[in-house]
Amino acid sequence: MATPSFKPSQRFRLPDWHTNSHLLATNAERQRQASHQIRQEARVLRNETSNQTIWDEHDNRTRLAERIDSINRWKETLDKCLTDLDAEIDALTQMKESTEQNLQAKNLPLDVAVECLTLRDSRHDIDVVKDPVEEELHKEVEVIDATKKALQQRISQAFEKLCLLQEARQQLSADHRDKVETLDIDRGCLSLSLTSPNITLKVDPTRVPDGSSTLQQWDGFSQLNRSRAEAEMKAAVELREAMALTIAQTNNELEAQRVATEFTFRKRLREMERVYGELRWQEKNTLEEISELQEDIRHLEDDLRRKFQNLKLCHTRLESRTRRPNVELCQDQAQHGLTDEVHQLEATIAALKHKLAQAQDALDALQRHLARLQADLACKASSMLLDAKCMDTRRKLAAPAATFAPQVDTFARRSPAPRTAP
Repeated sequence: MATPSFKPSQRFRLPDWHTNSHLLATNAERQRQASHQIRQEARVLRNETSNQTIWDEHDNRTRLAERIDSINRWKETLDKCLTDLDAEIDALTQMKESTEQNLQAKNLPLDVAVECLTLRDSRHDIDVVKDPVEEELHKEVEVIDATKKALQQRISQAFEKLCLLQEARQQLSADHRDKVETLDIDRGCLSLSLTSPNITLKVDPTRVPDGSSTLQQWDGFSQLNRSRAEAEMKAAVELREAMALTIAQTNNELEAQRVATEFTFRKRLREMERVYGELRWQEKNTLEEISELQEDIRHLEDDLRRKFQNLKLCHTRLESRTRRPNVELCQDQAQHGLTDEVHQLEATIAALKHKLAQAQDALDALQRHLARLQADLACKASSMLLDAKCMDTRRKLAAPAATFAPQVDTFARRSPAPRTAP
């Protein structure tokens, strides 16, 4: 008869079993209550923080939008100021160039007056007299010198003012660039949302970067730049008015003196001398010969290039025939003909090169002679001025100076923009 087998292990009592079940149930109840409490608190916290976050994000979005509007208003203000400043710089530059042209134009009447005095010093015997013409010429030189000094002073003032305007423009331009860059940054920040793909956590984003400014400093900086630019523009307008007045006054004074000086002259002198006309004719013929010789040189160069092509063809044929096999490599009539053609082409090329060198030498000689002709023409022109005496010299001043008419609204005062804070 078989005997039952029992696995040796610990045996608990029935009360222990009931106690364990009761403890498990009690702990489960307590854990559920604690979890319920945490869930309720978490829901409250979620609602509160969600609302707080939504309102914070809304407030900051509003602040960003307002800040963008403020920066954009300043940007538009600086845009207008830069436009006005550029227009004033252009206007002052044009006025400065006009003054420089007027100053440069005074060299001609001064040279003519000095030349007339020099020519009249060559008078002989009784003609060496201090007459009204000489007095007017000396007075004309004094008027021209005073005119040039006045114009040069205005040019120096315009140069200094342009430097100040450019400096003010650089400040405005830098401020404008900073605001454009800031607008791009802030608009990018405003366009970000929770679904944006490029939002990440940053290291210490709440730090205050070095060089940060206060809102008052920011606004004051732009105000200062605008005020400086407007002050410089106002001064530039006044300077342009003064420059236009100086140009008009000096032109009028010089023209009045020219008329007074011309009034004292009564003689007329002969036309250009025959030699001057002959040299002009020689210059014309020399230019025509140079043109024809240059055309012939081009033809020689073309023929020389074609001969080189023929020579290349013969060389290629001869070189190709050296590759004939065995007994086929014979000195036949074709070989002799090609060899003779090479020699003939080489002689032709040498002759063409020699003739081309001769033509180039002839062209150089013609050009050198043309330069001598032109230099002699200038010399004859100078001699004619000496021989033609004062009245012929002063014919260059017969045409009255053009009336000065500025291309910009020189006398229109520009009122500065109202200083309303953006």
